[in-house]
Amino acid sequence: MRVLHVITGLNLGGAEVMLHRLLQASDRRSSSHDVVSLMDLGIVSERIRQLGIDPRALQMGRVPNPRKLLRLANIVRESNPDVVQTWMYHADVIGGLAAKLARRPRIVWGIHNSTLDPERTRRTTRWTVALSARLSRWVPDCIVSVSQVSRDIHVDAGYDRSKFVVIPNGFDVGEYRPDAGYRREVRAELGIDDGTVVVGLIARVDPQKDHGNFIAAAARIALRRPEVRFLLCGQGTGRGDPIAAQVTERGLLDRFVFLGRRDDVHRVMNAIDIVTLSSAYGEAFPLVVGEAMASGVPCVVTDVGDSAYLVWDTGRVVAPRDPGALASAWESLIAAGPERRRALGAAARARIEANFALPGIAARYTEIYRRLMAGERACDVAGAIAGGSGALARSSTCVESQDR
Repeated sequence: MRVLHVITGLNLGGAEVMLHRLLQASDRRSSSHDVVSLMDLGIVSERIRQLGIDPRALQMGRVPNPRKLLRLANIVRESNPDVVQTWMYHADVIGGLAAKLARRPRIVWGIHNSTLDPERTRRTTRWTVALSARLSRWVPDCIVSVSQVSRDIHVDAGYDRSKFVVIPNGFDVGEYRPDAGYRREVRAELGIDDGTVVVGLIARVDPQKDHGNFIAAAARIALRRPEVRFLLCGQGTGRGDPIAAQVTERGLLDRFVFLGRRDDVHRVMNAIDIVTLSSAYGEAFPLVVGEAMASGVPCVVTDVGDSAYLVWDTGRVVAPRDPGALASAWESLIAAGPERRRALGAAARARIEANFALPGIAARYTEIYRRLMAGERACDVAGAIAGGSGALARSSTCVESQDR
Protein backbone atom coordinates (compact mmCIF):
# COMPACT_ATOMS: atom_id res chain seq x y z
CA MET A 1 0.00 0.00 0.00
CA ARG A 2 1.33 3.42 -1.02
CA VAL A 3 0.20 6.59 0.78
CA LEU A 4 0.92 10.17 -0.25
CA HIS A 5 0.60 12.69 2.59
CA VAL A 6 -0.10 16.33 1.72
CA ILE A 7 0.28 18.80 4.58
CA THR A 8 0.08 22.60 4.74
CA GLY A 9 3.56 22.98 6.25
CA LEU A 10 6.17 21.13 8.29
CA ASN A 11 6.97 23.55 11.08
CA LEU A 12 6.41 22.37 14.64
CA GLY A 13 2.73 21.82 15.46
CA GLY A 14 0.29 19.13 16.53
CA ALA A 15 -0.68 17.89 13.06
CA GLU A 16 2.92 17.96 11.85
CA VAL A 17 4.14 15.99 14.87
CA MET A 18 1.32 13.46 14.46
CA LEU A 19 2.23 12.97 10.79
CA HIS A 20 5.81 12.21 11.83
CA ARG A 21 4.62 9.78 14.48
CA LEU A 22 2.31 8.02 12.07
CA LEU A 23 5.16 7.57 9.60
CA GLN A 24 7.40 6.36 12.42
CA ALA A 25 4.86 3.74 13.48
CA SER A 26 3.97 2.52 9.99
CA ASP A 27 4.81 -1.02 8.93
CA ARG A 28 7.46 -0.55 6.21
CA ARG A 29 7.01 -4.13 5.03
CA SER A 30 3.43 -3.53 3.89
CA SER A 31 3.29 0.21 3.17
CA SER A 32 5.32 3.10 1.79
CA HIS A 33 4.82 6.83 2.29
CA ASP A 34 5.64 10.08 0.51
CA VAL A 35 5.21 13.58 1.96
CA VAL A 36 4.51 16.90 0.23
CA SER A 37 4.37 20.24 2.05
CA LEU A 38 2.35 22.97 0.35
CA MET A 39 4.58 25.60 1.92
CA ASP A 40 8.11 25.15 3.21
CA LEU A 41 10.15 22.47 4.93
CA GLY A 42 10.40 23.14 8.65
CA ILE A 43 11.72 21.39 11.73
CA VAL A 44 9.54 18.32 11.31
CA SER A 45 10.89 17.66 7.81
CA GLU A 46 14.28 16.82 9.33
CA ARG A 47 12.66 14.24 11.59
CA ILE A 48 10.85 12.73 8.62
CA ARG A 49 14.11 12.52 6.66
CA GLN A 50 15.58 10.46 9.48
CA LEU A 51 12.91 7.86 8.69
CA GLY A 52 14.22 7.56 5.13
CA ILE A 53 11.45 9.68 3.58
CA ASP A 54 12.45 12.80 1.65
CA PRO A 55 9.65 15.40 1.88
CA ARG A 56 9.03 17.80 -1.00
CA ALA A 57 7.93 21.44 -0.69
CA LEU A 58 5.82 23.38 -3.20
CA GLN A 59 6.63 26.78 -1.63
CA MET A 60 3.07 27.80 -2.39
CA GLY A 61 2.71 30.64 0.09
CA ARG A 62 -0.61 31.66 1.61
CA VAL A 63 -2.30 32.57 -1.70
CA PRO A 64 -3.32 29.49 -3.75
CA ASN A 65 -1.45 29.25 -7.04
CA PRO A 66 -3.12 27.31 -9.90
CA ARG A 67 0.25 26.32 -11.34
CA LYS A 68 1.29 24.86 -8.00
CA LEU A 69 -2.01 22.97 -7.87
CA LEU A 70 -1.23 21.44 -11.28
CA ARG A 71 2.30 20.64 -10.14
CA LEU A 72 0.89 18.85 -7.11
CA ALA A 73 -1.48 16.91 -9.38
CA ASN A 74 1.56 15.82 -11.41
CA ILE A 75 3.32 14.73 -8.22
CA VAL A 76 0.27 12.67 -7.30
CA ARG A 77 0.29 11.00 -10.73
CA GLU A 78 4.02 10.28 -10.50
CA SER A 79 3.73 8.94 -6.96
CA ASN A 80 0.72 6.81 -7.99
CA PRO A 81 -0.53 6.33 -4.42
CA ASP A 82 -3.35 4.07 -3.31
CA VAL A 83 -4.47 6.76 -0.86
CA VAL A 84 -3.91 10.52 -0.59
CA GLN A 85 -4.03 11.61 3.06
CA THR A 86 -4.24 15.37 3.65
CA TRP A 87 -3.53 17.24 6.87
CA MET A 88 -5.22 20.56 7.82
CA TYR A 89 -7.59 22.85 5.95
CA HIS A 90 -5.52 24.19 3.07
CA ALA A 91 -4.02 20.79 2.35
CA ASP A 92 -7.50 19.25 2.48
CA VAL A 93 -8.72 21.58 -0.26
CA ILE A 94 -5.63 21.81 -2.44
CA GLY A 95 -4.42 18.27 -1.91
CA GLY A 96 -7.92 16.92 -2.38
CA LEU A 97 -8.46 18.81 -5.64
CA ALA A 98 -5.02 17.80 -6.92
CA ALA A 99 -5.83 14.16 -6.17
CA LYS A 100 -9.12 14.49 -8.06
CA LEU A 101 -7.30 16.02 -11.05
CA ALA A 102 -4.85 13.13 -10.94
CA ARG A 103 -7.78 10.70 -10.80
CA ARG A 104 -6.73 9.17 -7.49
CA PRO A 105 -10.07 8.08 -6.03
CA ARG A 106 -9.20 7.39 -2.38
CA ILE A 107 -8.81 10.66 -0.51
CA VAL A 108 -8.75 11.09 3.29
CA TRP A 109 -8.94 14.55 4.85
CA GLY A 110 -7.55 15.42 8.30
CA ILE A 111 -9.16 17.87 10.79
CA HIS A 112 -6.93 19.08 13.65
CA ASN A 113 -8.68 22.23 14.86
CA SER A 114 -11.52 22.73 17.32
CA THR A 115 -12.46 26.38 16.98
CA LEU A 116 -14.02 28.39 14.18
CA ASP A 117 -14.72 31.45 16.33
CA PRO A 118 -14.69 34.50 13.99
CA GLU A 119 -12.80 36.53 16.61
CA ARG A 120 -9.91 34.07 16.69
CA THR A 121 -9.91 32.52 13.22
CA ARG A 122 -8.39 34.25 10.20
CA ARG A 123 -10.83 35.31 7.52
CA THR A 124 -8.96 33.25 4.91
CA THR A 125 -9.21 30.20 7.15
CA ARG A 126 -12.95 30.72 7.56
CA TRP A 127 -13.29 30.97 3.78
CA THR A 128 -11.30 27.77 3.38
CA VAL A 129 -13.53 26.01 5.91
CA ALA A 130 -16.67 27.20 4.10
CA LEU A 131 -15.27 25.90 0.80
CA SER A 132 -14.23 22.64 2.47
CA ALA A 133 -17.74 22.14 3.81
CA ARG A 134 -19.09 22.32 0.26
CA LEU A 135 -16.36 20.07 -1.13
CA SER A 136 -16.73 17.52 1.68
CA ARG A 137 -19.60 15.81 -0.16
CA TRP A 138 -17.54 15.33 -3.31
CA VAL A 139 -13.78 15.33 -2.66
CA PRO A 140 -12.90 13.12 0.33
CA ASP A 141 -13.85 9.50 0.76
CA CYS A 142 -13.34 9.87 4.50
CA ILE A 143 -12.60 12.68 6.99
CA VAL A 144 -10.48 11.92 10.06
CA SER A 145 -10.98 14.21 13.04
CA VAL A 146 -8.66 13.96 16.03
CA SER A 147 -11.42 14.81 18.50
CA GLN A 148 -15.14 14.50 18.95
CA VAL A 149 -15.39 18.25 19.59
CA SER A 150 -13.64 18.97 16.29
CA ARG A 151 -15.98 16.66 14.41
CA ASP A 152 -19.08 18.25 15.91
CA ILE A 153 -17.89 21.81 15.19
CA HIS A 154 -17.20 20.98 11.56
CA VAL A 155 -20.46 19.12 11.07
CA ASP A 156 -22.20 22.24 12.40
CA ALA A 157 -20.19 24.23 9.83
CA GLY A 158 -21.65 22.14 7.01
CA TYR A 159 -19.24 19.22 6.60
CA ASP A 160 -20.70 15.86 5.56
CA ARG A 161 -21.22 14.04 8.85
CA SER A 162 -21.42 10.62 7.21
CA LYS A 163 -17.73 10.76 6.24
CA PHE A 164 -16.27 11.41 9.69
CA VAL A 165 -14.15 9.01 11.67
CA VAL A 166 -12.67 10.14 15.00
CA ILE A 167 -9.12 8.92 15.60
CA PRO A 168 -7.34 10.65 18.49
CA ASN A 169 -3.66 11.52 18.46
CA GLY A 170 -1.31 8.76 19.48
CA PHE A 171 1.63 8.78 21.90
CA ASP A 172 4.98 7.02 21.94
CA VAL A 173 4.99 5.38 25.37
CA GLY A 174 8.58 4.29 24.84
CA GLU A 175 9.91 7.82 24.39
CA TYR A 176 7.53 9.38 26.92
CA ARG A 177 7.83 7.36 30.11
CA PRO A 178 8.56 7.85 33.82
CA ASP A 179 12.33 8.05 34.30
CA ALA A 180 13.91 8.90 37.65
CA GLY A 181 17.25 9.50 35.94
CA TYR A 182 15.78 12.19 33.70
CA ARG A 183 14.21 13.81 36.74
CA ARG A 184 17.53 13.99 38.58
CA GLU A 185 19.46 15.20 35.55
CA VAL A 186 17.08 17.98 34.52
CA ARG A 187 16.52 19.20 38.08
CA ALA A 188 20.25 19.27 38.68
CA GLU A 189 20.67 21.28 35.45
CA LEU A 190 18.03 23.77 36.63
CA GLY A 191 19.19 23.94 40.25
CA ILE A 192 15.93 22.53 41.63
CA ASP A 193 16.04 20.08 44.55
CA ASP A 194 13.87 16.97 44.58
CA GLY A 195 11.55 18.27 47.30
CA THR A 196 10.47 21.35 45.34
CA VAL A 197 7.08 21.04 43.67
CA VAL A 198 7.29 22.13 40.01
CA VAL A 199 4.19 23.17 38.08
CA GLY A 200 4.92 23.36 34.36
CA LEU A 201 3.43 24.63 31.13
CA ILE A 202 4.96 23.28 27.92
CA ALA A 203 3.60 25.32 25.02
CA ARG A 204 4.63 27.96 22.53
CA VAL A 205 3.65 31.51 23.48
CA ASP A 206 0.38 32.12 21.64
CA PRO A 207 -2.97 33.66 22.68
CA GLN A 208 -4.54 30.21 22.35
CA LYS A 209 -2.27 28.80 25.08
CA ASP A 210 -3.15 31.65 27.49
CA HIS A 211 0.10 31.99 29.37
CA GLY A 212 -1.47 34.95 31.16
CA ASN A 213 -3.92 32.55 32.81
CA PHE A 214 -1.02 30.39 33.99
CA ILE A 215 0.91 33.38 35.34
CA ALA A 216 -2.14 34.81 37.14
CA ALA A 217 -2.78 31.42 38.78
CA ALA A 218 0.88 31.18 39.75
CA ALA A 219 0.63 34.57 41.49
CA ARG A 220 -2.13 33.17 43.70
CA ILE A 221 -0.26 30.00 44.60
CA ALA A 222 3.06 31.76 45.16
CA LEU A 223 1.66 33.74 48.08
CA ARG A 224 0.85 30.65 50.14
CA ARG A 225 3.15 27.98 48.71
CA PRO A 226 6.78 29.16 48.86
CA GLU A 227 8.00 25.64 48.04
CA VAL A 228 6.49 25.73 44.54
CA ARG A 229 8.35 26.70 41.35
CA PHE A 230 6.81 27.35 37.94
CA LEU A 231 8.37 26.20 34.69
CA LEU A 232 7.71 27.49 31.18
CA CYS A 233 8.97 25.59 28.14
CA GLY A 234 8.30 26.20 24.45
CA GLN A 235 8.95 28.73 21.70
CA GLY A 236 8.89 32.24 23.19
CA THR A 237 9.41 31.20 26.83
CA GLY A 238 13.10 32.09 27.15
CA ARG A 239 14.27 34.41 29.91
CA GLY A 240 14.91 37.10 27.31
CA ASP A 241 11.46 36.81 25.74
CA PRO A 242 8.56 39.18 26.48
CA ILE A 243 6.81 36.54 28.60
CA ALA A 244 9.47 37.10 31.29
CA ALA A 245 8.36 40.74 31.56
CA GLN A 246 4.83 39.61 32.45
CA VAL A 247 6.25 37.42 35.19
CA THR A 248 8.45 40.27 36.45
CA GLU A 249 5.42 42.58 36.67
CA ARG A 250 3.87 40.08 39.07
CA GLY A 251 7.03 40.01 41.18
CA LEU A 252 7.53 36.33 40.45
CA LEU A 253 10.79 36.28 38.51
CA ASP A 254 12.62 34.25 41.16
CA ARG A 255 9.83 31.65 41.20
CA PHE A 256 9.88 30.90 37.48
CA VAL A 257 12.15 28.80 35.28
CA PHE A 258 12.30 29.86 31.61
CA LEU A 259 13.48 27.15 29.24
CA GLY A 260 12.49 28.36 25.77
CA ARG A 261 12.11 25.71 23.09
CA ARG A 262 13.64 22.35 23.96
CA ASP A 263 14.21 19.23 21.89
CA ASP A 264 14.24 16.98 24.97
CA VAL A 265 10.68 17.48 26.19
CA HIS A 266 10.51 13.80 27.17
CA ARG A 267 13.25 14.55 29.72
CA VAL A 268 11.79 17.85 30.89
CA MET A 269 8.41 16.18 31.58
CA ASN A 270 10.02 14.03 34.25
CA ALA A 271 11.27 17.09 36.14
CA ILE A 272 7.72 18.43 36.53
CA ASP A 273 5.25 17.36 39.24
CA ILE A 274 2.10 18.85 37.71
CA VAL A 275 1.79 19.56 33.98
CA THR A 276 -0.73 22.20 32.98
CA LEU A 277 -2.58 23.10 29.80
CA SER A 278 -4.03 26.58 30.40
CA SER A 279 -5.45 27.10 26.90
CA ALA A 280 -8.39 29.42 26.30
CA TYR A 281 -9.62 27.81 23.07
CA GLY A 282 -8.66 25.88 19.96
CA GLU A 283 -7.27 22.65 21.36
CA ALA A 284 -8.52 19.47 19.70
CA PHE A 285 -6.63 16.53 21.23
CA PRO A 286 -3.54 18.14 22.81
CA LEU A 287 -0.29 16.24 22.38
CA VAL A 288 1.44 17.77 25.39
CA VAL A 289 -1.20 16.42 27.77
CA GLY A 290 -0.92 12.87 26.44
CA GLU A 291 2.88 13.11 26.55
CA ALA A 292 2.77 14.21 30.20
CA MET A 293 0.36 11.41 31.06
CA ALA A 294 2.58 8.85 29.32
CA SER A 295 5.46 10.24 31.41
CA GLY A 296 3.51 9.49 34.57
CA VAL A 297 2.75 13.11 35.44
CA PRO A 298 -0.74 14.19 36.57
CA CYS A 299 -2.26 17.06 34.60
CA VAL A 300 -4.45 20.06 35.25
CA VAL A 301 -6.18 21.12 32.03
CA THR A 302 -8.73 23.65 30.91
CA ASP A 303 -11.91 22.24 29.44
CA VAL A 304 -11.15 22.83 25.75
CA GLY A 305 -11.38 20.33 22.91
CA ASP A 306 -11.19 16.74 24.14
CA SER A 307 -8.80 17.58 27.00
CA ALA A 308 -11.26 16.50 29.70
CA TYR A 309 -11.88 13.20 27.92
CA LEU A 310 -8.15 12.60 27.56
CA VAL A 311 -7.37 13.27 31.24
CA TRP A 312 -10.54 11.55 32.50
CA ASP A 313 -10.15 10.89 36.26
CA THR A 314 -6.34 10.99 36.38
CA GLY A 315 -6.02 14.76 36.91
CA ARG A 316 -8.09 17.92 37.21
CA VAL A 317 -10.22 19.85 34.70
CA VAL A 318 -11.15 23.52 35.11
CA ALA A 319 -12.91 26.18 33.09
CA PRO A 320 -10.71 28.21 30.70
CA ARG A 321 -9.74 31.80 31.58
CA ASP A 322 -10.28 31.22 35.31
CA PRO A 323 -6.96 31.59 37.17
CA GLY A 324 -8.69 31.08 40.53
CA ALA A 325 -9.98 27.67 39.45
CA LEU A 326 -6.60 26.79 37.96
CA ALA A 327 -4.82 27.73 41.20
CA SER A 328 -7.32 25.71 43.27
CA ALA A 329 -6.74 22.63 41.11
CA TRP A 330 -2.99 22.98 41.55
CA GLU A 331 -3.51 23.43 45.30
CA SER A 332 -5.46 20.18 45.54
CA LEU A 333 -2.66 18.21 43.85
CA ILE A 334 0.08 19.94 45.82
CA ALA A 335 -1.73 19.21 49.09
CA ALA A 336 -2.29 15.59 48.03
CA GLY A 337 1.44 14.95 48.37
CA PRO A 338 4.00 13.12 46.24
CA GLU A 339 2.59 9.59 46.75
CA ARG A 340 -0.88 10.57 45.58
CA ARG A 341 0.57 12.44 42.61
CA ARG A 342 2.61 9.38 41.66
CA ALA A 343 -0.53 7.22 41.87
CA LEU A 344 -2.43 9.61 39.61
CA GLY A 345 0.55 9.68 37.24
CA ALA A 346 0.60 5.89 37.09
CA ALA A 347 -3.13 5.85 36.30
CA ALA A 348 -2.56 8.49 33.61
CA ARG A 349 0.13 6.41 31.94
CA ALA A 350 -2.07 3.30 32.11
CA ARG A 351 -4.85 5.24 30.36
CA ILE A 352 -2.52 6.27 27.54
CA GLU A 353 -1.16 2.74 27.16
CA ALA A 354 -4.65 1.25 27.02
CA ASN A 355 -6.30 3.77 24.70
CA PHE A 356 -3.88 6.08 22.92
CA ALA A 357 -0.59 4.23 22.37
CA LEU A 358 0.86 5.03 18.96
CA PRO A 359 0.81 1.52 17.39
CA GLY A 360 -2.93 1.17 17.94
CA ILE A 361 -3.66 4.65 16.58
CA ALA A 362 -1.49 4.02 13.50
CA ALA A 363 -3.32 0.73 12.95
CA ARG A 364 -6.62 2.62 12.73
CA TYR A 365 -5.31 4.83 9.94
CA THR A 366 -4.10 1.73 8.11
CA GLU A 367 -7.50 0.08 8.60
CA ILE A 368 -9.23 3.09 7.06
CA TYR A 369 -6.93 2.99 4.03
CA ARG A 370 -7.43 -0.74 3.52
CA ARG A 371 -11.21 -0.55 3.83
CA LEU A 372 -11.44 2.36 1.39
CA MET A 373 -9.21 0.50 -1.05
CA ALA A 374 -11.60 -2.44 -0.75
CA GLY A 375 -14.44 -0.17 -1.84
CA GLU A 376 -16.23 0.36 1.47
CA ARG A 377 -18.20 3.56 2.05
CA ALA A 378 -16.96 6.07 4.62
CA CYS A 379 -20.03 5.41 6.75
CA ASP A 380 -19.21 1.70 6.93
CA VAL A 381 -15.55 2.46 7.63
CA ALA A 382 -16.54 4.76 10.50
CA GLY A 383 -18.71 2.07 12.03
CA ALA A 384 -15.96 -0.54 11.76
CA ILE A 385 -13.32 1.71 13.33
CA ALA A 386 -15.67 2.70 16.17
CA GLY A 387 -16.72 -0.88 16.78
CA GLY A 388 -13.13 -2.02 17.15
CA SER A 389 -11.88 0.81 19.32
CA GLY A 390 -13.00 -0.34 22.75
CA ALA A 391 -13.14 2.60 25.15
CA LEU A 392 -12.99 5.02 22.26
CA ALA A 393 -16.11 3.78 20.52
CA ARG A 394 -18.09 6.71 21.90
CA SER A 395 -15.95 9.08 19.80
CA SER A 396 -16.97 7.69 16.41
CA THR A 397 -20.46 7.75 14.98
CA CYS A 398 -21.77 7.08 11.52
CA VAL A 399 -24.89 8.90 10.48
CA GLU A 400 -25.95 9.03 6.86
CA SER A 401 -25.99 12.55 5.43
CA GLN A 402 -29.41 14.03 4.79
CA ASP A 403 -28.07 15.30 1.45
CA ARG A 404 -27.47 11.79 0.07
